[in-house]
Formats: sequence, structure tokens, C-alpha cells
Amino acid sequence: MPRPAASTGVNLLVVDDEPTVRELLCAALRHAGFTVAAACTGQEALDRAEEVSPDLVLVDVMLPDLDGFEVIRRLRERYGSAAAPRTGHIPVMFLSARDATQDKIEGLVLGGDDYVTKPFDLQELIARIRAVLRRTSGDPTALLRVADLELDPEGVQAARAGEPLRLSPTEFRLLHYLMANAGRTVSKPQILQRVWDYDFNGDTGIVDTYISYLRRKIDNGGPKLIHTVHGVGYVLRGAKT
Repeated sequence: MPRPAASTGVNLLVVDDEPTVRELLCAALRHAGFTVAAACTGQEALDRAEEVSPDLVLVDVMLPDLDGFEVIRRLRERYGSAAAPRTGHIPVMFLSARDATQDKIEGLVLGGDDYVTKPFDLQELIARIRAVLRRTSGDPTALLRVADLELDPEGVQAARAGEPLRLSPTEFRLLHYLMANAGRTVSKPQILQRVWDYDFNGDTGIVDTYISYLRRKIDNGGPKLIHTVHGVGYVLRGAKT
């Protein structure tokens, strides 16, 4: 049996009401170097999150009291929706036997960072946990500017014309990707891969939904910055002079 990995310093909260699944998952994650707390109900998950301040939550959608979606709604209400690692935004991965596209969309609209269907491969799950942590870690990079729109990846903040924008974690990632590719058209499948790391079997409706959310917050009252390229995708660019 491989030796346990060195500690990552990352705290995880696993929420699943099936004892066998929960214990196996916790053991595998501890072996991978994570510190793991566990809960078997939605209310216990909320209480444990308060106690351990997790860096990421893995939550089963089907729980005996509150479902996983309701747990995350309450966590978002409690800690806020701004994308601030270790403070406002706790990354979330949903675990579920429900694999319908609508369930996946609901989980991600709530601000979930990934949706994994059961049964899953433990090594793949660990790789996806690490990918989510990389995406949400707020590693320092240069300030991005397009016209009067600014985004600070390190501070996880965005503003237009000096006015702060209140963005959900997924909205922030989407805006970051569009601004990092300012002036270049990006396709909907590219956005799915880069922002969600998931292809939804080619269903790009979630992209259109989040673009509409961003437009309401960014293009409301100022020159339009997010443009549709029909049949392809979207481009973020300043006004042409």
C-alpha cells in the first residue's frame, strides 16, 4: 500500500449520509494529505462548517434532512457570495447519484465549483478536488483592465468605473476568463472547460445563463463590454474608437 502523502494543510468537510461511502472517502482523502472532518446530515454540516472553517466542502445532494443544495444556500447566506478564499467563498463540490443535466446546472448556479456523479473513481475525485482548489486559491496575478472595468485576481475583487461589483464565485471566474482573453472570441465549449472544468455533454445553456447574469451587473448603465458572436460564443472588449 502506498505511503500516506505529506499534509497539504487543506481542511475538507465531507457530507454524506451513507456510512460506507463517507468512511471510505474520508480515509482516501486523509491518505492524500488532507485534513478531513465529516458530517452525515445537512444541519450537522452547517455546524461542522462553523467549527472547522473548511477550505472545501464535498456534499451529497441527497441527505436525510436538508438536501445538499439547501446546505450550500445556507452556507452562502452565512458567509456571503463574494469569491474570497478562506473568508466569503468556501469552494463546494456536489456528490450525487443524480446525473441529470438540470441537477448539475442547479448545483453550479448555486455557486458549486464541481458536480461529481456516483459511483466515482477516488483518484479522479482527488484530482478534481485539487483542480478546484487551484482555481479558487486566488494566486497572485496582474490586475486586468478593459475600458473602465478592473479585476484583481489576487484580491478577488472587480469594479466598473470605480464601483465594486458583487459577483458570485462562478461569475468571478467567468469574468476573469473573459478579461484574460479580452478582444478574443471564446466559444461556449471553451468557457465550459475553463470555468467549470466540465462539458455537460455539450449542453452550453449554463454559459448563456451566467453571461446574462454578468451583463446585468457589468453592462448596466455603461457602454456594452460583453458581446455575442452568433454561432460561436462571446468576446469582452472595450468600445471601438
